[in-house]
Parts: sequence; C-alpha cells; structure tokens
Amino acid sequence: MRKLIKKTALLFSLSALSVAGFSQGMHFSQYYNAPLLLNPANAGLLPADDYRVGVNYRKQWASIPVPYNTTSVFADFQAMRNKNQTNWLGGGASFWNDKVGDGHLSLTKFEAVLAYHLQMGEYSMISVGASGGYAQRSVDFSRFTYGVQWDGQMFDRDIASGENGVSQTNYFDIGAGLNYAFFPNENVYIKIGGSVAHINQPKESFYGQDNSIGLRPTGNIDALFKLNDYVIVNPSVYFTTQKGAYELLYGTLFSLNVSPKEKNSTQLIVGAYHRWGDAVVGAIGLKYAQWKLMTSYDFTMSTLSQANKGRGAFEMGLVFEALYNSFSRDRRTYHCPRF
Repeated sequence: MRKLIKKTALLFSLSALSVAGFSQGMHFSQYYNAPLLLNPANAGLLPADDYRVGVNYRKQWASIPVPYNTTSVFADFQAMRNKNQTNWLGGGASFWNDKVGDGHLSLTKFEAVLAYHLQMGEYSMISVGASGGYAQRSVDFSRFTYGVQWDGQMFDRDIASGENGVSQTNYFDIGAGLNYAFFPNENVYIKIGGSVAHINQPKESFYGQDNSIGLRPTGNIDALFKLNDYVIVNPSVYFTTQKGAYELLYGTLFSLNVSPKEKNSTQLIVGAYHRWGDAVVGAIGLKYAQWKLMTSYDFTMSTLSQANKGRGAFEMGLVFEALYNSFSRDRRTYHCPRF
C-alpha cells in the first residue's frame, strides 16, 4: 500500500507540474532526425541531396494514464547556389504538436526557417540560420473533475464546476543558430553547432500574468567517420538548458552496409545513447536509397523508474532525402562519409 501511495503521489505531482509549468519543451531523443528543432542553421545543410522531408513521433511515459505525445513534420531544401556551387540558401518549415494530460494541455507551433551556407575553402563551411514561428498553448479545463462535482458517490460532469472551458494563449517565437563544419577528406566529417530558441522571450499565460519563456540555448557536436566500405561511425552529443533545467544526451550510431555491391546500398543502423541522470536510449533503423527509418526507446534509469517501471519513451523518425533532377548529380558537393 505504501508503494502504491508513493507511485500515485509521484504521478500526480508530474501531472500538476505539467500544468503549472506549461509542459516540457518539445524534444526528441532522436535529435539527429529533427534538424530544424536542433538548429535553424541546419536548414538545407545536405551534402548529397537538394531537399529533405521528415516525420517524428514520440510517446513518453506510457505507463502514466495520459502520456506525452509529441509529433512533428518538417521539410527543408536548398536554393540559389552560386556559380561555383559552394554557397547556397537553405529554407524550411516545420509543424509541431505536443499534448499531455486529461485536460489535453497542448502546444501547437508552425515555424519557418532560413539559413545561408558559406564554404570556406575546400575543407570547411559556416552556416547561419534564423527561425520565426507562431505558437498556441491550450488546455481544456472542462475535461477535469472538481470537488464541487462530487455527488457523494461519483464525480458528475453535468454539475457546473465554475471553471472556464478551453483556454488559449498565443505568441510569436524567434530563434537563431550557427554551425561550423570541417571535412578534411571523404572519410571524416565534424560539425559543431549552437542555437538559441525563444530569443524574444515571449509571454505565455492563461491568466494574463507576466510569464516569459526563458531563453533555451542548445549545443551539438556531430561527427562521421567512415572506417571502411562496410562501417560508418557517428558519435554525437547534445546539450540544452532552460531556466535551470538541462538535458545532456550523448552516444553513437553505427551504419552497417549490408549490400555494398548494389547501386542503392541498404544500411542497418544501430546505436545507444545516455541521457544524463535519466535514461539509456537504444536505437535501431534501416536506410534504403533515399529513405531512412529509425526507432528508439528510452529506458528510464532514474528514481522515476519506480513509478513508470522503466518505460520511458518510444520514438520513431522517418526521413526522405532526394535531388531535384538528374542535373543535380553533376554539381560539386562537399565531403561527407557515405557508402
């Protein structure tokens, strides 16, 4: 009974914090499959293709009656290459939705991104980007039950609670980012990036209070090392912080070429990550031609595992990359390890 009370209290606390703190910031363990959320300077940063379309889905804390559900759809592309094919403009757009709780506390956001990529000689590139978005936070108070609705035997939703129905708050959001990429040869690629979200620190409140969203700086280091025609190693690290909270995630993916003699190689992707103080993330996926499908699972290792039984989050990412036409194949591209 004592364990049950502790679990119930913990889950109740998490739900209360979600409403009081306006939910968590949107994030994915597969940050490498959410390039526009990671950094607006990633828009159009594609070594071998002209455009990219992706979908992400995350279901967090499935053992809680109403878990977090996060969905995103994004697209980015290259345009306006210079005569030498070394500098170009990147553009993109994304849609995000995050929902949790009996009251459907949700965040819906539309965002447009612009970036410019400038190659510095043969072996490096600088990218700068900016984003602008419109967000809506909402909660449906009519879906909750209140003490005044208790009739002695059950909660009767037909009894007036005195609370409002759906409450909404809207705001504009601005972000910016910078990347530096180093590619000394076809077997090595290293990218260091930094971005800041909520630069304008918009106000977010259902009650007209002066509640500003804090700045959210993010840093990322990503590397690709081609060991041979069969293995590419991809270590990376991701860090973000906001108003005292932080997330540090690091790990490695291994791309294994299982069809080296075919025109469109098939790659098996496996890897593992660690979120500091929280979870171990296992990842597995498959890449064929222009398609890449990744799945991952967060195994909770913190004290929260007593309540969610280690069931952290399931995540899936699907990305498609391609060229505009056959003429694009003849363009000059920068080095990036590939099979």
